[in-house]
Amino acid sequence: MGARAQYVVVENGAWQRYYSHWAANRVVDDLLPGPVAATRCFRANREIDEWLDDVWCEGAALVDHDRRILLWFAFADSWADHIAARAVLARTWPGWDVRFAHDGMGDLTHHLGLGRDLTRAPDWFETFEPSGFAATEYTEPCSVASLRLPDGSVRAWGSDWEPIEHLAAGPGLIDLLVASPVTPALTDMPHGGVHFDPQARTVSLWSVQNAAGIHDWPLPGWENWVLDFRGDDHTQQAGLLPADFPFPQPPLTAALRRLGDGLNTPPPDNGAFLARATAAPGPDGTVPVVNPAALMPHEPTDPTPAELAALRTALDALIAGAVAG
Repeated sequence: MGARAQYVVVENGAWQRYYSHWAANRVVDDLLPGPVAATRCFRANREIDEWLDDVWCEGAALVDHDRRILLWFAFADSWADHIAARAVLARTWPGWDVRFAHDGMGDLTHHLGLGRDLTRAPDWFETFEPSGFAATEYTEPCSVASLRLPDGSVRAWGSDWEPIEHLAAGPGLIDLLVASPVTPALTDMPHGGVHFDPQARTVSLWSVQNAAGIHDWPLPGWENWVLDFRGDDHTQQAGLLPADFPFPQPPLTAALRRLGDGLNTPPPDNGAFLARATAAPGPDGTVPVVNPAALMPHEPTDPTPAELAALRTALDALIAGAVAG
């Protein structure tokens, strides 16, 4: 139970790890006021001497003051939420290289020279033989799969799979795509996309969510193929999509305002919830036990007046630009 987050602070050649049991959905909020405020927040939480693995860690950030690099990942409810967060961080972390950690904890441990497999079990990346393509009947799919056909044209489909799952299915997925029916045009931006070009033996992928394993190329079955990983940049695939299947361009105004609203929202107090959970009898007379870490509330950023004013200025400017655009 919980939404676990791990933080790492690098300074003067040394690094420390910190942990919060409830902060995975607040990683962006803790980062928005800038590097000084974020570091203060991380150090206010519990220092630990272990790594969370990719299963249990649902959000993380590494702040490297020596190299002025920020690595972070957290779940975004939508494409607009992710892009809005990136836009604000670009202003409140001036002079920093702000990177989304698509490989999850692998990106953080790799940055520290510890490799990408430190927090992963052997054979953790699961491939599968697709028996069908997860085309969706809905207009808000998780991702878009597109394919260049032998005549040079491109077809596209909405998909219920995350982008990396299309690669886990292997090249055999391409034949299933060709046989798949048309899916409805998009009404909202997906979380990511994947494009196959069998003639060039190239596959490209973008995502605003984690795509763990993306740096372990070639993935099984993709030997002799080239990967073009685009990060969270959808524009390359957008230029390839057929005219009747474009990416929508939703405004960022609402997402930016949600970020501003979050500044006034304190972390939830889970004490009452945990008290009710432990008071309820367990099955067959068992006694519920609470993880001690769950009893420790998250210490939020709590920006200074100057930090908060700078953040508000950045948000106001971005909102004004989004409205005008």
